Order: sequence, then structure tokens, then C-alpha cells
Amino acid sequence: MACAISVLGKSLVDELALVDVLEDKLKGEMMHLQHGSLCFQTPNIMADKDYSVISNSKTVVVTAGVLQQEEESRLNLVQRNINVFKCIISQLVKYSPDSTIIEVSSPVDILTYVTRELSGLPKHHVIGRYTNRATGSSVTDLTESMLKNLSRIHPMSTMVKEMYGTENEVFLSLPCFLNAQGLTSVTNWKLKDDLRGRETLWVIQKDLKLTCDFWLLGCRNLNPTT
Repeated sequence: MACAISVLGKSLVDELALVDVLEDKLKGEMMHLQHGSLCFQTPNIMADKDYSVISNSKTVVVTAGVLQQEEESRLNLVQRNINVFKCIISQLVKYSPDSTIIEVSSPVDILTYVTRELSGLPKHHVIGRYTNRATGSSVTDLTESMLKNLSRIHPMSTMVKEMYGTENEVFLSLPCFLNAQGLTSVTNWKLKDDLRGRETLWVIQKDLKLTCDFWLLGCRNLNPTT
């Protein structure tokens, strides 16, 4: 809701759509936004558990994720999130194949990688929101730069393979240019020689199971919100 309210507050879109499998919660959130729409310039606010409601979206924000259980390993947490994403990402690509996806879920670097792998979208169309605890405001800033073609610099998670001596497909937070084409370039930033962060990410990523043969299994019991 923080992302939706922030986007509406800046009147960035003509149409806003929410998706969630919890219909009662979703309906309540939609009604709250519609009741407040007199203060906004967004004429159409929709919500549905069917992903067709987001058809032909320019920007999609993914906030879905599962909570870490007590003593649960980071790898297991990521794998459970992947099971959720297998349901979500295929539907996003089906209905909005030309969109730019902003990944908000944590751990953002790894789940941005997962989103990129599952979607098959070009790397400049899959980015991760990062380095800002004001989630709604930072997502709105990213959205504004794309929808208004501002070419502003934002810190965001992007793939750095073949950059800074990185051999693997890991995502790191770097200052990047963002406009209507998505992420267009990364600023020439001098990084420390310490590679432990990249190596840690790859240790987790290389053991992930991303196969989608059974992606429909259990989808009705998941709780995605986009």
C-alpha cells in the first residue's frame, strides 16, 4: 500500500492496478484508495486476483514475499520465495511483456536475479529497489524517472556480470541511469577490491532451483501482491 499511495500522491499514472490472492484484503485496500481518489488525479483504480487486470502495464512493482521463520536458513527462505515467484512472474510476463519490473521483496539482490531468470526479460527491464528504507517514496522516484523519461541517477540493484571483474550473474546496488527505456547505464563507480559480497550472493544463487515445470503447484495458497 505504501508504494500505491506514494505513486497516487504524485499523480504519475492514469491507471493503477493491484493484484493479491486475498480477495477481502484486496477489496478493502482498493476501496480505501478509491475513497481517497478525490485528492488524486488518477481516474481509474482497480484490483483483482486475476493478473489480467495489469494488462499492458508500463511498470510493475513486485512486493510479494514470505517471512523468515525462526532459525530458517537464508537459502531456504530464498527458495520459498522462489516458489511464490514462479506463480507471479510468469503471469506478469504474460499480461505485460513490455513492462519494467521493480523488485522490492527481500533479499532484493537475489530476488531481482530470480525475477530476471524467471521472466527472461532484458536486464535493463528488471531492477531492484535498494539502499532506501522509505520504500514507497523510493519506488515512486524510480517510477517517475521511467514514466517521465527523466534519465536520473538512482541507486538500484542491477546485474554486474562482466563489470568490476565480476564473472557471475549477480545483482549489486549501484548508481544507475533510469529513463523510459528502463535502466540504460551504470555510472563509472570505483569499487573496493573486496569481492566477498559478490561471492556470498553467488554461493546462494548457484544452488537455487528455478525450474518452472510445476510452477502452478500450490499457487492458490500463496500470497502475491504486485
